Amino acid sequence: MKSLYIYITCCVLLLACGNKQEAANTAAAKEESTQELTLTAAQVQKANLQMHSITMQQLSSVIKVTGQIDVPPQNLVSVSMPLGGYLQSTHLLPGMHVNKGEVIAVLEDQQYIQLQQDYLTAKAKLELYKAEYKRQQQLNETKASSDKQLEQAKADMLTTNIQCQALAEKLKLIHINPATLTESTITKNVRLYAPIDGFVSKVNVNIGKYITPSDVLFELVNPNDIHLNLKVFEKDLIHLALGQKVIAYTNSNPTKKYECEIILISKDIAENRTAEVHCHFEAYDKKLIPGMYMNADVEVDAVATAAIQESAIVHFDGADYVFIANGNKFTMVPVKTGVKEKGFIQVLNAEVFDGKSIVTQGAYTLLMALKNTAEEE
Repeated sequence: MKSLYIYITCCVLLLACGNKQEAANTAAAKEESTQELTLTAAQVQKANLQMHSITMQQLSSVIKVTGQIDVPPQNLVSVSMPLGGYLQSTHLLPGMHVNKGEVIAVLEDQQYIQLQQDYLTAKAKLELYKAEYKRQQQLNETKASSDKQLEQAKADMLTTNIQCQALAEKLKLIHINPATLTESTITKNVRLYAPIDGFVSKVNVNIGKYITPSDVLFELVNPNDIHLNLKVFEKDLIHLALGQKVIAYTNSNPTKKYECEIILISKDIAENRTAEVHCHFEAYDKKLIPGMYMNADVEVDAVATAAIQESAIVHFDGADYVFIANGNKFTMVPVKTGVKEKGFIQVLNAEVFDGKSIVTQGAYTLLMALKNTAEEE
């Protein structure tokens, strides 16, 4: 009786194992069948399918970097008043355009009056000392005056001339022309002029505020030579060269591309293992503002590699696939992809598709049909 029980138990276990194996085989067969799709000739024609084989294409790998718009020092000007004063008027607002030589502010202070007075006084004394020196020369020739008197007259003339020249340079600092200054043109106001053509980036003052010589009243930017300052990791620097093309774009509008050219590669590596790479924009866009962050793609190392049209790739369940055509039968096969360029994508496992015909148009139509068939089963 015991032997009969053992025999029955073994038969049940063997039957269970057989059923599991059969179920597994059935599932595998079903899974394999869901990767294949057979169409009629009419369906193929209606789907407008196109097939190509893998070819060799010149594709470039792309280095993706970030950076921000920068302005070279000669194109960023801080405007200040060398002698200080009270701001009487200005019409500038951030973003406004100014022309070189345009009046951007008017200041007033009593020291301007004093400076003009000192200059005119020194100028008048200089004329007097010149005449006295000339008279002493004549007297000295006839021995009517001593050499000491002549030397004193010369020293007075030279000292006053030095004072006059120094005051003239101070007047030029506040944009007063000493050559045209007279006692009737003395003014309490001085004007500030825009030193460059460009845009106002900062206004740091208000009407009535006293300005010291160290204060920056305005900051002006000449956008004609703005740069894109990229941060590139040291491992990627070996792929870059002067004159290399860069495609830049903003986060807010990634479809708008800006062509740039590398003009400077820094030789200094920062602590985060990056170096600065400066690029020049091929065409200036007023929407590009200094300090704005941008992304950039740098194409490097164009090499011949196995590739297929991007339209052949379908994405499903987090993986990439292509459809191999064999008559009216289409099989979905996993594919490993690499870089993309000019409508082509690199195929890393190209040996799998050697001599095979791949669907390059209508691949997603096949995917939808394949999945609908699987659901019906």
